[in-house]
Amino acid sequence: MPVPDLIIRGRWIVLPDIIGPRSIHIQDGRIAAVAAYSETHSECELIDLDPKLVVMPGLVDTHVHINSPGRTEWEGFQNATLAAAAGGVTTLVDMPLNSIPPTTTLAGFKTKLDSAANSCFVDVGFWGGVVPGNTSELAPMFAAGVVGFKCFLVPSGVDEFPHVTEDDLREAMPELTRLGALLIVHAELPGPIKSDSNAAADYQTFLASRPRAAENEAIELMIRLSQEFGTRVHIVHLSSAEAIPMLRNAQAAGVRITAETCPHYLHFAAEEVPAGATEFKCCPPIRERENREALWQGLADGTIDLIVSDHSPCPGEMKLRESGDFMNAWGGIASLQLRLPIIWTEARRRGYTIQDMTKWLCANPARQVSLQTRKGAIAAGNDADLVVWNPDEQFTVAAKALHHRHKITPYESEVLSGVVQKTFLRGRKIYDEGRLTDSPLGHMLFREGVQHLQD
Repeated sequence: MPVPDLIIRGRWIVLPDIIGPRSIHIQDGRIAAVAAYSETHSECELIDLDPKLVVMPGLVDTHVHINSPGRTEWEGFQNATLAAAAGGVTTLVDMPLNSIPPTTTLAGFKTKLDSAANSCFVDVGFWGGVVPGNTSELAPMFAAGVVGFKCFLVPSGVDEFPHVTEDDLREAMPELTRLGALLIVHAELPGPIKSDSNAAADYQTFLASRPRAAENEAIELMIRLSQEFGTRVHIVHLSSAEAIPMLRNAQAAGVRITAETCPHYLHFAAEEVPAGATEFKCCPPIRERENREALWQGLADGTIDLIVSDHSPCPGEMKLRESGDFMNAWGGIASLQLRLPIIWTEARRRGYTIQDMTKWLCANPARQVSLQTRKGAIAAGNDADLVVWNPDEQFTVAAKALHHRHKITPYESEVLSGVVQKTFLRGRKIYDEGRLTDSPLGHMLFREGVQHLQD
């Protein structure tokens, strides 16, 4: 075996099938070998970790709104990817909306790539969008490297990314099936949603305006269409636990449908949201305590595959914090940097393991976007993307310590367990105990088999 560039060794290395003492040999940005703890080379750099630290694969977050170009004042590639690095996230996938132009055409995708160039501190992939009338753009975007496509069944909140109807889906889904492309769906239908925009500082008023029925009916629709057209479908940010049995039954029947949920649905409960605290607003909404526990059960039995941030920031004034108006505030929670400690805090409390968490935060998100041969696992041949963290250390969330652009978070003052100490991207240290690299080392990630944007 050639001499590696770097060896990282520790007592708690999280492998796909076991956690134990190992040495990770890194060569040219890849994991050359996962060897015995004692197997080192005097000719290369050795990082010998404190025995209490855990080494996991770098986290993969496939649901991030970076909002660039066009709304870079909401976030931007530099801020988002710095926050990712500080949170142990080494791969993220950018959503096709809230940027101007949206990623709904090949030209829009090219503009997005120009915006991201030389600005990313972690690796970044891209979703395309399905909107009314853009079916002819799907194949060119897929050929150019988007990992799949996103649609909304309810107004998205921005005019340039309109929602689709069942008729629109019946036009687009045969093409998606032909391409073998994944369709990810914001699954709420407009019918059950109360569109009254009268101001309300009471969280229960907002919660009642977006009932579980809106999600349940949308998921019923997507199960039916996935079965009819054979399209791979993924439900994003599942909030209604009532939909879990129908998803489970559909999966058992061979329907190609999966689902994700988010930290805010697994940590918070509607009963605890203070009046006027619009930093808690998201769509679909944070629901009741018993609903939260049912979502955890859906993760435990595998009906829900992964946990992503749905990082959706905005300028502070759009949260209407002075008026506390839940009905008219922007709906979105910024949590890109905090996903690991939030989920570890809640998972450990319920008896889940670090390996469970690695599956939900690393392996399954990588598999969702067909990056499992490069990302999401500590295995020979994979990129040397690693996060080193202390599972027993606690900290109190301070918004000012977050690296995303706007320091607004419902997690302010929450006490969480699990402190990220170091993050490595392809063997290069990009975060080290509060210090971030000055160099944007992130790569653009394209769908497997696509190396660069086609002209």
